[in-house]
Amino acid sequence: MNVNNSRFTILVFLFLLCPFVFHAVAQEPYTPPPPPPPASPQGPEQGLPQPQGPPPSFAPKQLDDLVARIALYPDPLLAHILTASTYSDQIPQAADWANQHSNLRGPALADAIREDNLQWDASVLALLPFPSVLNMMAQDPNWTQQLGDAVLAQRPEVMDAVQRLRHESYQYGYLRPDPYDNVSETDGDIEIVPRNPEYVYVPTYDPYVVFAPPRPGFVVGGAIRFGPAIVIGPAFFSWGWAHPYFGWRTHDIFFDATPWRRSWVNRGYYVHPYAHPYVRREGPRVERHERHEEHRR
Repeated sequence: MNVNNSRFTILVFLFLLCPFVFHAVAQEPYTPPPPPPPASPQGPEQGLPQPQGPPPSFAPKQLDDLVARIALYPDPLLAHILTASTYSDQIPQAADWANQHSNLRGPALADAIREDNLQWDASVLALLPFPSVLNMMAQDPNWTQQLGDAVLAQRPEVMDAVQRLRHESYQYGYLRPDPYDNVSETDGDIEIVPRNPEYVYVPTYDPYVVFAPPRPGFVVGGAIRFGPAIVIGPAFFSWGWAHPYFGWRTHDIFFDATPWRRSWVNRGYYVHPYAHPYVRREGPRVERHERHEEHRR
């Protein structure tokens, strides 16, 4: 009987104690769980932690030197070059692929990009129709990386450098409207826009010439030359070619009417919300050169 009485006493004590325990727990402040990490985009080289460290800082003269070779490119192409440079590690492989498929044009090239399930960022894929541009970037990796770092850390200053050089070239008479591009000034900013948005011409010029006063007797009109037309149609809309342009006053780069917001801080996980996103298939990149050879024949 003594044992049973002891058990009964313990049970009664626990029953009476429970409300106080629950009350004490209820008084504990609620601490919400930490937010989940940003969602990783598709692709093996994206969504990875980036090396820590302060952002780089370039002086205005350094930025002028960085953008001099591309400042007179048409705005849509320049927008893709600036954004693709922030993925400088992807440029060499993309240049190799573009060279291997340089005979493909238009929808056939777009189909090859999808067939091979290429894993690079959309801004890099957007340059595959331009092997000469990718080769320029791949052959000077230090320049490409510095340009990309500047775009991530100092995009407004990079865009201001482009405008400084365009004004100099216009002042000296080199930059003018031509059969390929319309050159116009809006609110003090010079825009270079293809006359036909589906035909993009890559200019060739010497930065030491077009941003300096012309020498006596020099023919200003021949300082900027153009390569053959690169046809960019709806087949390339998935990679930001629907309507790329600059907001020069706000220092924005727009793809599909949405500002591109990649920066030094969010460079490890930012994914641009394209209106016509490129959806990769499950699985790795695939090489189909034999089939491409049939296209070339």
